[in-house]
Amino acid sequence: MSIQHWLVKAEPEAYSWADFVREGDTEWTGVRNFQARNHLRAMRVGDAVLFYASVTTKAVLGVACVSREACPDPTAAEGDWSAVGLSVVRPLARPVALATIKAEPALAEIALLRQSRLSVARLTFGEFTRILELGE
Repeated sequence: MSIQHWLVKAEPEAYSWADFVREGDTEWTGVRNFQARNHLRAMRVGDAVLFYASVTTKAVLGVACVSREACPDPTAAEGDWSAVGLSVVRPLARPVALATIKAEPALAEIALLRQSRLSVARLTFGEFTRILELGE
């Protein structure tokens, strides 16, 4: 099975890239959107993930990987919600700002732009690679 590519969004005030780096790995919990939940359930160990800081930062800051596949979200008081394990891989050499992503024709169709409130989104290999190139 080939590696899939993803983008996860976090509000820096709630969980920042610095928090993630300090911890090294985390349980990605609190997702309460059915499409994002289904994306979590599709993630496999070893899949590549970009970490996007939303709200104030609005930039892709680093690379992570899926370290544990979907399990019931321990923060969910009710409902059928899932969480995955993520581990830090590395920061990008420079953040890739939302404005840069919007200006890049190769990224015109990514969910970050088409479904801006979606907190977990699938990326193609080309989209993932282009964002990495912009961050190097």
